[in-house]
Amino acid sequence: MSGIDLEKKAENYRKLTEKALKKARISVPINSSLFIQAKDFKEMAENYLKDGIHFQEKKEFAVALASFSYAHAWLDAGARLGLFDVKNDYKLFTLFK
Repeated sequence: MSGIDLEKKAENYRKLTEKALKKARISVPINSSLFIQAKDFKEMAENYLKDGIHFQEKKEFAVALASFSYAHAWLDAGARLGLFDVKNDYKLFTLFK
């Protein structure tokens, strides 16, 4: 894969992950023991997204893509566990059918 392809792939995955992050809403009640885990999953996604942006700005596109992938994985895991309401969006998330 060329550097240009990697740069483009990282940018596309960044946009996809930003969209998923906006869509994922914590769905467990605040007084639930799972609320802390839901917040942690979302914070991990936000932190990996920020890391990816940092590496993207440094032109380290492989590391940026990996960071965006980790961010999205946290969101996917939270959606599958029921921590996030994602409005049954099967395009942005890997959900049970």
